[in-house]
Amino acid sequence: MIAVFALLLVVGCTTATPPESVLTVPAAPQKYAAIVVDASTGKTLFEVNSTAQRYPASLTKMMTLYMLFEALESGRVTKETQIPVSDHAGSQPPTKLRFRRGETIDVDSAIRAMVVKSANDVAVAVGEYLGGGSEDQFAAMMTAKAHQLGMVSTSFRNACGLPDAGQVTSARDMAVLGIALEHRFPQHFHYFSESDFMFRGRLVRGHNDMLGRVRGVDGIKTGYIRASGYNIVTSYNADGRHLIAVVMGAQSARQRNDHVEALIQRSLGPMTAAATQPRLMYAGQQPAGSALPGLAAPGVAAQGSSLPGLPASDLPSPDLASPSSPLMLPAQ
Repeated sequence: MIAVFALLLVVGCTTATPPESVLTVPAAPQKYAAIVVDASTGKTLFEVNSTAQRYPASLTKMMTLYMLFEALESGRVTKETQIPVSDHAGSQPPTKLRFRRGETIDVDSAIRAMVVKSANDVAVAVGEYLGGGSEDQFAAMMTAKAHQLGMVSTSFRNACGLPDAGQVTSARDMAVLGIALEHRFPQHFHYFSESDFMFRGRLVRGHNDMLGRVRGVDGIKTGYIRASGYNIVTSYNADGRHLIAVVMGAQSARQRNDHVEALIQRSLGPMTAAATQPRLMYAGQQPAGSALPGLAAPGVAAQGSSLPGLPASDLPSPDLASPSSPLMLPAQ
């Protein structure tokens, strides 16, 4: 009886305040940005630096694909349409499929090449084709479409995501684009779940390791240049829950994927994000009792983060609205 009474006394005296949650971030604070959105309602479940400008890297190809899907829907192209690969397109740095002068690629293969391989030569070829022969014109079309979708922090300068100081976006804008792709083109979204494809008798493998790693993940796209770090937009759709998670600025693909998985699991939990906003432990920082530098108050995105330097030699990996208001979901 004494032991039971002692146990009840201990339980009764324990505080109801849960221990502080600390989330390890595999990125420097000036590069990191993230957001998790309920794609069914537009509600933001987690965000840090979500409206700060960042380099999209190959996430750019999501908009190139959006424009290509629109062209398919309008009848401007079919999946059998042959897209010429110009010398300019063929000269793009890897990752690429590599074409000889005068060769073409059909639209269906071009979609797979951009999604799975993140092929820069194919993305530029598509941009030139849809832009009337001009990648610059296509980039202006991409930017106009981004603003039409509500991507207020985004400007495109090329079709593939190779380094350009003027090519910027935000984690929130990438979430808007991810949701728009799913809502606007459900008949084409299956491409984003493919991890390989056959091209000219050769199996081309992808590098989005979130596919098959987490049950319910069905896309979308990875990206990397040195100035941006490792970026990803991920769609989770299972058990009646539909999330879009964006992480930008990670130091490695593996750490980025671990972080995305942690954010998904956290967002699927019973507690709301607003009630459990964690303290962030950025790469290179040590645990401390005080607030971490570079972290805004819970529920407030840190603004005004300067863009990291843009080395001229950056190449993609060879493998590879108001912050508190709901995202405006695109019309079906």
